[in-house]
Amino acid sequence: MILYFLTLVLFVMGLYCLVAKKNIIKKIIGIVITEYSINLFLVLVGWRKGGIAPILLKGMQKSEIVEKGVDPLPQALVLTSIVIGLGVLALMVSICLRLYEKYKTFDMSEINRLRG
Repeated sequence: MILYFLTLVLFVMGLYCLVAKKNIIKKIIGIVITEYSINLFLVLVGWRKGGIAPILLKGMQKSEIVEKGVDPLPQALVLTSIVIGLGVLALMVSICLRLYEKYKTFDMSEINRLRG
């Protein structure tokens, strides 16, 4: 139960970075923290103490897989989310670098002021 609470704390920290910070880099870090907290939550949902991989091997009974097998769906969702998150992170960093080249600052209020 404490792990679910820590996941919530990570999520709130990420949201705080998104809302309270004006620096674009800090906002990107907040997005990444939020994304990782969601991934951690999904892993915790699919975790089972004493669980085994849901693969039916020779000599195993189907009932053993049903009783001890972990749910593979959260694992697949997390792997997909990690790949998509990496692509989104690369896009955010590249946009951030373009903004810095044009405005010479990472501060959102300064960029809005310079943009007119």
